[in-house]
This record gives sequence, structure tokens and C-alpha cells, in this order.
Amino acid sequence: MNVHEHQRGRFVVRPQRDDTTVILHVEGDLDVLTAPTLGTHLDVALSGALKMLIVDITKVGFLSSAGISMLVETHRLTERAGISLRVVAEGPATARPLRMMNIDEIIDLYPTLPDALSGTKPE
Repeated sequence: MNVHEHQRGRFVVRPQRDDTTVILHVEGDLDVLTAPTLGTHLDVALSGALKMLIVDITKVGFLSSAGISMLVETHRLTERAGISLRVVAEGPATARPLRMMNIDEIIDLYPTLPDALSGTKPE
């Protein structure tokens, strides 16, 4: 997998790509100012032929409604294209707001990257 890094202030997106999977490692605050940067990475990822897109937000310290909206829009696009979207989120800054807004009912959430890669959700 190739790793490239794009940095904007404290916000970093590191894409990894292999033949059919893209993993976006996101770090920093995902808010109205940084969501467009993630959106650009998502657009690039979705422009290629892939079967699975994993967005790892475990190192996101703050997840705003703009970030959540970006994930919901990505779900809509991946569902239409037949791409499996998996979001890695754990803890109060990421998993908690997604669960509070019932986003976990439409987007598959995983606590770790290995779980997301294997498709294994803990009970």
C-alpha cells in the first residue's frame, strides 16, 4: 500500500491504497474547516475502482456535525456504487456522537482497523 500525507494545520489525512481497498487515516479535529479536506480525499478514493473504503477516525479529537455529514454523504455514494464503507471509531470523541445520532444504524462502525478489515464487529 502506498502512503501519502496531506496536512492542514493539526488535521492530517493519510491514504493507503491497494488494488481494491482504500484506507483513510484521519487525525485531528474533523469540523467545518477540515471536512472539505477529507471530502477531497474521499472523492479521490471513490474515483478509483474499489470494493472497500475504510475511514479510520480513531485519532480524531473532535467530530462536528460537518464531519458526520461528510460520512453520511459518503455512505450514500458508496451504497449506490456497491462499495463497502467501514468507519473505525472508538471512544467519546468519535463513536459516541455517531451512536448518539444513530449513525451506527446506517454506517458500519468498527472499534479497530483489523476489525474493519476483516468485517468483524464485536458483540
